[in-house]
Formats: sequence, C-alpha cells, structure tokens
Amino acid sequence: MKVLGIVGSKRKNGNTAHLVNKAMESVVGKEITTETIYLGDYDIKGCTGCEGCKKTYTCVIKDDMMNLYPKILEADAVIIGSPTYFYNISSDMKSFIDRLYAHQIFDDNDRSVWTSINEVLGGKYAVVIAICEQNNSKDMGFTAEAMSMPLEALGYRVVETVKVLHAFKKDDTKNNERIEDDAIKAGIKLKKTLLLKEKTKKNLRKV
Repeated sequence: MKVLGIVGSKRKNGNTAHLVNKAMESVVGKEITTETIYLGDYDIKGCTGCEGCKKTYTCVIKDDMMNLYPKILEADAVIIGSPTYFYNISSDMKSFIDRLYAHQIFDDNDRSVWTSINEVLGGKYAVVIAICEQNNSKDMGFTAEAMSMPLEALGYRVVETVKVLHAFKKDDTKNNERIEDDAIKAGIKLKKTLLLKEKTKKNLRKV
C-alpha cells in the first residue's frame, strides 16, 4: 500500500510541510510506503472548464499535472495540507484540486448522476491538515473544507482532519508538541484504517 503526501505550501521547511511530514512518518510500516510531493515544485495550470477530460478521464492541459495523475491513482491514501490564504487554500492547492476534476465521471444526460475513478477502484482514504496564523477558528475560513469536500466527492473518505491555529512563524508547529501529536495521531489512524482494509480483503477471500 502507498500513501502520498501533498504539501500545498511553497515553504518546504514551513508549518504545513512539517505537519504533513509528521503525519507521513507515522504511517510508514512493513506494508506501507510513502512519497511526498510539494506542489510548488510543479507547474500546474488552473482548470479551464473545457470538459475535455470527460472523454478520456485525463486532462487535456499538458503540464506537470501529467506527472502527478499516476501518483494519485497509485496511492491508496493521501495526506494533504495547505496554509490558509484569505480564508481558503493556497493557489497551488486550488489548481491541483481543480485538476482532479478529470477523475470525476458524469452521466452523459444527467449531471446529478456521477461517480469517480477512485470509487470505481474501491475507494481511498485521506487526512486533511489545515493551518492558519490567526487564533480564531473562523479566520481559517474554508481551508479544511476546500480540501475535504472535493476529496470526498472524488471517492476519498476523510478519516481525520487536523486544524491548526496560531501558526505563522516558521517553527511555530515544531515548537508545539500538542500540534505535532495531532498530526502524528492522524497518521496513525490512517495507517490503522489501511491495515484494517487490507486485513478485511484477505479475510473476505477466505469466506
């Protein structure tokens, strides 16, 4: 099994990257491998709404997202994190999520009927990490939901959401054991969920 970490901040040593990596470290095991990508390293253009992906399940825009689609499909789960920019996710994360629209499949004649590639493949799991510099939870706005809602529509079950407040300076999360522990616990829960799924699949083969 594989878990893909997705960092939506350009700061590779910042708070978002630190917590995603903490969660990723806790899922590593004999049966689970990991890989972390930093969206700032990729040139990902925004979705144009052309609907070209509905014929091939692949976006028609040939940029760095082409390198990420195989990684996403290969992964059994994702740990995804973004800082809060004006009550929402970062622009890098927004472009990335919008381009996942290629993996949502609609009935040709009824847009209320839809599924996703992940659902067809049996469903996947996610941990969402949202970080905000302010102390009041309302100032986080829609950051967590802007990740979790699209993921759920794409066939992921969000097993844990970690919301972090008052984290602006570079080492704010590194100096807070409680916050780090929340990320670690989220990763452990994801790991247990993946192992339970794998165990159940094996047991079902015996029935």
